[in-house]
Amino acid sequence: MESLDKTLNNYIDNVLGPRDSRVKGWLLLDSYVPTFLFTVLYLFIVWIGPKYMQKKQPLSCRSILVIYNLGVTLLSLYMFYELVTGVWEGGYNFFCQDTHSAGEADLKIIRVLWWYYFSKLIEFMDTFFFILRKNNHQISVLHVYHHASMLNIWWFVMNWVPCGHSYFGATLNSFIHVLMYSYYGLSAIPAVRPYLWWKKYITQCQLTQFVLTMTQTSCALVWPCGFPKGWLYFQNCYMVSLIILFANFYVQTYNMRVSSRRKEYQNGSSSTMNGHTNNSLLENNVKQRKQRKD
Repeated sequence: MESLDKTLNNYIDNVLGPRDSRVKGWLLLDSYVPTFLFTVLYLFIVWIGPKYMQKKQPLSCRSILVIYNLGVTLLSLYMFYELVTGVWEGGYNFFCQDTHSAGEADLKIIRVLWWYYFSKLIEFMDTFFFILRKNNHQISVLHVYHHASMLNIWWFVMNWVPCGHSYFGATLNSFIHVLMYSYYGLSAIPAVRPYLWWKKYITQCQLTQFVLTMTQTSCALVWPCGFPKGWLYFQNCYMVSLIILFANFYVQTYNMRVSSRRKEYQNGSSSTMNGHTNNSLLENNVKQRKQRKD
């Protein structure tokens, strides 16, 4: 195991070059093996979990969900605040910011981004709750790809470009997660659920986030400042993959739903809170009332 760990890390270092010395010795960052193994374990649970739960009753997890989502919401709010204040204190340039140009502010950004990396491990719990509650339809390709890839990508970011231009996507994502996890936490409370109307807009915000991140990343390619271009190209490619997957999810979830409702209406069916009422029956009732009046 130790030899495998050393071989893998030496190979990564030979490909990507020297790491940022400021994160040396930090929890989970010296070796890629723990992050890789966590990801493999996550994918294994995604595969075996639904099979294990197939003949079991779904678990409610309501109280745990409220606490979990509240915790992630507060962590996201903390990261968003610290990133914004760190960027302000360091006088970060929106168009391009190198990784060694803001002194103490860079160190503040690095500390917060480590928590951002670690939060991607915590967020594996999203999937585990889906499995326990038997909400297997929510364990989509998009969901698994996004959760598994983010932890790994941010391990590499933290070791080679842990500040500078890397801050922007994490800042936006932290803000989106404040909205998203607060929604999930509230939706776990049955009495509050009927009043939650902004789920659709969270997906719109996520898509906007990816476009803004691509725009900001591209600025550093047009007006370079020393931030490694390879990371910028990779960032844009990853954003394209997320835009495609999230846009497909949005169309399938919302546009297709609206389209199906229109078809139902055109075919003479009208949805109500208690079931389905046929429009032809309503028309017959109206005719009968008119005949009585005549």
